Amino acid sequence: MSHKNDGYPDLHDHLESLKARGLLQVIDKAIDKDAELHPLVRWQFVGGMDESERKAFIFTNIVNAQGRRYDIPVVVGALAANREIYSVGMGCSVEQIQARWDHAINHPIKPVMVDKPECQEVILEGADLLGEGKGLDMLPIPISTPGFDSAPTLTATNVITKHPQTGVQNMGTYRAALKASDRMVVRMATRVGGAGGYLHYQAWKALGHKTMPCAVVLGCPPSVAFMGPQKMPIGVDELEVAGGLAGVAIRIAKAHSVPLTVPAESEIVIEGEIDLEFLEPEAPFGESHGHVALEEFNLPMKITAITHRFKPVIPSYLSQVAPSESSVIKRVAYEPLFTAHLKNALGIKGVKKVSLHEPLTGLLRVTIITLERDVPKTEVWRALYGAAFFKGDCGKICIAVNDDIDPDNADAILWAMAYRMNPKEDVQTLDHRGQGHGPKRENDGEEDSTLLMDATMKSAMPPLALPTREYMERSKAIWQELGLPKLRPQAPWFGYSLGDWLPQWDEAAKKAATGRYLENGLVSLKQQRNDVKAESKFRPGEDA
Repeated sequence: MSHKNDGYPDLHDHLESLKARGLLQVIDKAIDKDAELHPLVRWQFVGGMDESERKAFIFTNIVNAQGRRYDIPVVVGALAANREIYSVGMGCSVEQIQARWDHAINHPIKPVMVDKPECQEVILEGADLLGEGKGLDMLPIPISTPGFDSAPTLTATNVITKHPQTGVQNMGTYRAALKASDRMVVRMATRVGGAGGYLHYQAWKALGHKTMPCAVVLGCPPSVAFMGPQKMPIGVDELEVAGGLAGVAIRIAKAHSVPLTVPAESEIVIEGEIDLEFLEPEAPFGESHGHVALEEFNLPMKITAITHRFKPVIPSYLSQVAPSESSVIKRVAYEPLFTAHLKNALGIKGVKKVSLHEPLTGLLRVTIITLERDVPKTEVWRALYGAAFFKGDCGKICIAVNDDIDPDNADAILWAMAYRMNPKEDVQTLDHRGQGHGPKRENDGEEDSTLLMDATMKSAMPPLALPTREYMERSKAIWQELGLPKLRPQAPWFGYSLGDWLPQWDEAAKKAATGRYLENGLVSLKQQRNDVKAESKFRPGEDA
């Protein structure tokens, strides 16, 4: 049912709008949700495509790794594959997005209650939740990061809880890993201040309750869906701000089996009780911060009902001056000279190559030194000093990176700087440098200086949160078979180990990517504990 005339579009209306604008890619080919779906969409982010070329993907013919078919479509990228898609959902131009948010927060509109909501056209409970192909296991939830993730995980969620005393609801986007047909584990951030849902969890627990009611909503109207990831002040009801976005009251309804209210036009609502006594290992899962979140204890949720529209759609998030001929000529000559100087003349161990950054800086200003992992700190710094002063007009900014960083990819270099460098310890500036060739000249006596940065890994880290090479290559073949836009892969385009990874997680990921995630759920069920707090680290084989 369309609601455009009632003031705001639901997800179906939104998809029609995207389709009309050429922003929706329909995939009718059978696609394996466990091993192919997310890697296929991932290509438009790592294939060298411009942001404007990205689209939302809707998959209408989904199977799992074992060939079981699903009759519910999955859409990926429908809210924010690019800024234009986001603006369609917001109902305004890209330039107006920030103003629209400011207005919504300052002018909230209370939701209105309705009976017989679309989200409850079908109600499943009791025996309908138990067994293969039933309950959660009937939903075609994709594996987000094949090769690392241990379970299909809900990503495009609006998770609703309420405070046990004030009754104020919170709606946040938290991942939820499927563990059984009637059980999943929800991860609510426990950071300082805490996610709103986790503050509710603490409040229910403090009052001595054994469980906390929870509703995980999939496929809200865009004005509501945008609220989950948005950081609102604690105590603000996101559904009221969603009304501010839509310009009219959002329609809500009482949930079927828990004392909460949910958006009436939702595609699917998963209702249940969060366990307040036990925690269960959850993850690995490729997280939005760019690494795989390793296994940790989080919140088990027992499913009491699943309600949905007659023909639902499940949304999923993906849990990123041209060179000249003369510069190419110089580069071919200079880079081997730098590398030879560091390796041979200075005898520095672990140097693999030196790259002179070409676009915009023209080889002279930025030098990237690629070193093997685990090179001693003394050698890293000798390499930085050596590259900085090998040629007077080169090396103003010298950056040391490991060999998994593509020196020609500025995004990868910034990634290394962001996650592997402590500015207080890993950055030095040096005086008395000449200006060199450029807009500033040395003849006025103005000196320049040198910046040295050690952006190498200092210790093992979790894997890069992309599907592993096996699955990305498998999906690339499908991408090409479908005749989708030409890919221009830019490293990193697949996930790989950065040292902090266990064989047990490899095995769990293999099971997940071959449709056997329930076996992982049986293992983690045995590992439930009541003597740890949420997000306590768990390392199978190492933890008692």
